[in-house]
Amino acid sequence: MPTPTDLVDCSGVSRRSFLRLAAATSAVASIPMFTEARLAYADRPKFADPNKGIHIDANENPLGPSEGARAAMANILPKGGRYEFSMQTELEETFAKMQGLDPESVNAYAGSTEPLHYTVLAYTSASKPLVIADPGYEAPMWAAKASGAEVIKVPLADPQGAASHDIKAMLAASPTPGVIYVCNPNNPTGTVTPKEEIDQLVAGVPKGTIVLIDEAYIHFSDTPSCLHMVKEGKDVIILRTFSKLYGMAGIRMGFVIGRPDLINKLPSLGGQNSLPITAMAAAKASLEDPELVPTRKKLIGEIRTENLNWLKSKGYHVTPSDSNCFMLDVKRPGKEVLAAMAAKDVYIGRIWPAWPTSVRITVGSREEMAIFRKTFEEVMNSSTAGLEPQPLHPRMRETPFSYLS
Repeated sequence: MPTPTDLVDCSGVSRRSFLRLAAATSAVASIPMFTEARLAYADRPKFADPNKGIHIDANENPLGPSEGARAAMANILPKGGRYEFSMQTELEETFAKMQGLDPESVNAYAGSTEPLHYTVLAYTSASKPLVIADPGYEAPMWAAKASGAEVIKVPLADPQGAASHDIKAMLAASPTPGVIYVCNPNNPTGTVTPKEEIDQLVAGVPKGTIVLIDEAYIHFSDTPSCLHMVKEGKDVIILRTFSKLYGMAGIRMGFVIGRPDLINKLPSLGGQNSLPITAMAAAKASLEDPELVPTRKKLIGEIRTENLNWLKSKGYHVTPSDSNCFMLDVKRPGKEVLAAMAAKDVYIGRIWPAWPTSVRITVGSREEMAIFRKTFEEVMNSSTAGLEPQPLHPRMRETPFSYLS
């Protein structure tokens, strides 16, 4: 972790690098941070009551935090009047030890949104574009807009099959990429890019290019992690979050992992506030529960398979997901189906411009998915022609979709 002195020490900083840092810091101050939740709301037909209906639109985990995490949060509440900075160091050291990493290569944040944006801001520019899969998670593109970087969207390979990142095309997309973003498993498709192909990407990028590997959904999959690349000193930055399998989306906790010289540039962009002690306590308890990941991975995987099989039996194409979400081709404008489902209080995921007839479905509980199937069948047996999403809630109108489409 950088110390406060490290963050204000400008010795050895050239005028050019100082101006670039100042511009990046200004960009941080001027843009909203687009989380999965905010992006889900941006394309939602109406501002829905979270306590009403079925919400399978934001890749949330209906199980919520584990019992151990809930107990840890309750136990730490009496200390809520203190900052407890040492808890962050302890949490980072716990994760580092479990993964065989140098603790200096792990920084904790309130979720993975901030380090994702900060990485793009720090390592892209007008001459160093962002390369990203399409369809893919949109937040990096919004950060690239703020840094003045070109966004190069590379279609997924074999969209009717594996729908993985097209690594060869991503490598060929630019001679001077600043950041190449890989979400594995991918959001929104839930599909996996083979580890050996990511190895080829990291080995083949130009010197100084950062490969940003988002492992938000890694716990749902059997695909190997890329954390070993950090140990090997590669030009990679890896993101982890507790929002997905661990069920802590509303609690906010995540990690950025990379060589210290790479990740220590990130706090200087936007500052790094003290973290909520409840989130840190819940995260540590979750990490130390050996049954949590395999138990939830098995349950969510079973529910996902049940629903993929049902949809395929009805003649629909779905992506071969290894995550808690998948893309469903509804064979008509996706926004019509999204609006029709919302009218029945079943909220499904947003539309990606590259796949306009597909919608993203988050894997909910068995009860939620049973309601989804019933409602989906009703909608698809009726006309949705001309249905349009209702106006966005005023607080959610500042969205990136006009830029991303």
